[in-house]
Amino acid sequence: MDIFGASLAGVLAPPVLFFLLGAGAALVRSDLSVPDAIGKGLSLYLMLAIGFKGGVAVAAAPLGWTLAGAILAGIVLSFAIPFLAYGALRVASRLDAVTAASVSGHYGSVSVVTFVTATAYLASAGIPHEGFMPAVMALMETPAILSALWLARRAGAQPSGAGTGHILREVAVNGSVLLLLGSFAVGWISGERGMVQLRPFVDGLFPGLLCLFLLDMGLIAARQLRESRALSPTVIAFGFVMPVAGAACGLAAGLAAGLMPGGVALMAVLGASASYIAVPAVMRLALPQANPGVAMTLSLAITFPLNVLVGIPLCTAAALAISG
Repeated sequence: MDIFGASLAGVLAPPVLFFLLGAGAALVRSDLSVPDAIGKGLSLYLMLAIGFKGGVAVAAAPLGWTLAGAILAGIVLSFAIPFLAYGALRVASRLDAVTAASVSGHYGSVSVVTFVTATAYLASAGIPHEGFMPAVMALMETPAILSALWLARRAGAQPSGAGTGHILREVAVNGSVLLLLGSFAVGWISGERGMVQLRPFVDGLFPGLLCLFLLDMGLIAARQLRESRALSPTVIAFGFVMPVAGAACGLAAGLAAGLMPGGVALMAVLGASASYIAVPAVMRLALPQANPGVAMTLSLAITFPLNVLVGIPLCTAAALAISG
């Protein structure tokens, strides 16, 4: 798969085209919208479906060193990327240390929707990957938050709220993490018998509901970008450059874990992605001094579209090239 062909195939995929439709509608100030309740319902569905299918896949395959290596690689990746992101922001921008730490936590954590879009892309391209990757993704939510809080504390900020224990509990019971791991466990326990019962729901509806969700995400991302006025050119450039650095780290982590090419591609996508659901909620509690608009605009309005449009196919092409 050549890089140009992979990028073109990624852009022309229905989920991405619906994302572009939503973004275009927002940019021309259309009144098209997806009700908040439906958007939240779609988020729940996607996390349930991807977690359940991952659990079923693991139930059908023996566990071993590859799974342990992938989990270790994902956790190390999530811990390490915030330090890279924080250093880049402190050197190249005028962001205060606490906001830079908050942004670094967003980039060390992961985007569930980017991961789901990547798995749909791999499926359409017929590229297999390890079924346990949803579990790796879920475990990559938390380490980056801990790194960001350490960076903020080192810069002189004291995380607020009921203390570190309370913050850690908020991370542990975060809805997205809980639903992903819980659905994974249900799929693992029920196995193929459970998949037979739920296949029309978790497989048959998945492509269409993903398209509807990405339509909504296109609307949100374009409106966020249109309304943002506070980002400097160097901070905007960070939103484009950091995913490339994260993807390179993810490729190395996937190769070190011994994953198949599809798994390496997903690890690269996870390294390139940035959280805009779980981490903002925790940072609002832990680091109220940070400017939340910077992280949200970067992750949702710049990095997310970049990954959906070109990052996923380019990560896949790179993984196939270096794994072959």
